[in-house]
Amino acid sequence: MTYLELKNVSKAFAGVDVVHDFSLDIEKGTLVSFLGPSGCGKTTTLRMIAGFEQLDDGSIQLDGNDITGVPPNRRDIGMVFQAYALFPNKTVRDNISFGLRMKKTPKNEIRKKVDTVLEMVRLQETADRYPHQLSGGQQQRIALARALAVQPRVLLLDEPLSALDAGVRVALRGEIRRIQSELAITTVYVTHDQEEALSISDKVVVMNKGIIQQVGTPEEIYRAPQTRFVATFIGTANQFLGTASGRDSVVCKNIKLLAEGVENFRDGEEVVALVRPENIHVQSELPQQRNDWNAIPGVVETITFHGAVTRLGVNTGGQRIVADVTVANTKPVALNQKIWLLFPMSACQVMAAKE
Repeated sequence: MTYLELKNVSKAFAGVDVVHDFSLDIEKGTLVSFLGPSGCGKTTTLRMIAGFEQLDDGSIQLDGNDITGVPPNRRDIGMVFQAYALFPNKTVRDNISFGLRMKKTPKNEIRKKVDTVLEMVRLQETADRYPHQLSGGQQQRIALARALAVQPRVLLLDEPLSALDAGVRVALRGEIRRIQSELAITTVYVTHDQEEALSISDKVVVMNKGIIQQVGTPEEIYRAPQTRFVATFIGTANQFLGTASGRDSVVCKNIKLLAEGVENFRDGEEVVALVRPENIHVQSELPQQRNDWNAIPGVVETITFHGAVTRLGVNTGGQRIVADVTVANTKPVALNQKIWLLFPMSACQVMAAKE
C-alpha cells in the first residue's frame, strides 16, 4: 500500500531542470534509496519531501494527505544530514531532546524517549558527553537518535555516511538497516555509493540528470538493468559496441558475439552487448567449441587482488575486458599470459547503443 507518493514532481534552478517529472510510490515501512551520480537531483528530491524546497510542479502525498504546501515543521518528517548538525554546546541528551522540547513534550516523557533511542543506537553511556567528545560514527548515531526521538512518520537520510571512514560506514549502514527494520519506519536514503544502496534497500531508485532511470529491488537493478546508464553505473559491465545481425549475433570491430535478445533490433542497428565480469570464465587452453558460448582470446595486462575475487584486465585485440575469477575455480594466471575468455550467450544483455 502506497504511503508516500510523489506525482510528476519537477524542480529547476536558474532555468535548469534538476528534477524532471519524478513520480514514485513508496510503501509504508520500506527503505528506499535514491542512487545516482552527483548533481542527479536526489538530494533536491529529498529536500522537497522534507519541505525545504518548493516544487515547481507536481505534488507530494503522505498517508493520503497532500503535503505539497505544508511547512517543514508540520510534516512530521525526520531528517539526518551528512554533516550531523548537532549543537556543539549541548550534551548528547540535550541534542536528542531538542525536537521533543519544541513539541512541548512533558519532561518525564522526554527522558524516557531519549533513553529509549540511546539504547536503540547503543550509545547509552554518551548521554552526558558533548559532540566533540564523540567519534564521527557516534555523532551520526546521535543525529539518527535525535531524528527518531520525535517518532516521525517518515525518516530522510541525506548521504549520512559519506564523511566517515570505510569500515565505520559498513558497520553503521548495518545499524541503520537494523533500526529501520525494528521500527518499520518508512525511510528514504540518499547516496551515491552503489554498494551502500544495494546492501540495505528494499527498493533502489536510480537517477540521472533529474530523471528516474529505473526502480526495482537491488537484485533487479543489478541483474536486469533497463538502460545502458543503469548497467554501467551499477557494478561493472564490459561493453561490446557493434551492430545487430540476425537473431543471435552482435558484430563488433574484431569479434562476433552470440547474444540473446538480438531479434528485438533491426539488422545493422547499432547496439551494445553488456557482460558482467563475474559471468566470464577463464581458461589457459583453447576450449572445445560450444554452440551457445563465446570464446575470445586475449592477453592478461593487469591482475588486481580483491580478497575472494581477483580481477583480470585482458587485452582482446584492442578492447580491454575485465573478468573476475576465484582461486577455487581458476588455475593461476600470470601477466602477459595468453588466455581464453568464455561466457554463454545468455550472459550478454543487448540494448540500443544510444539512449
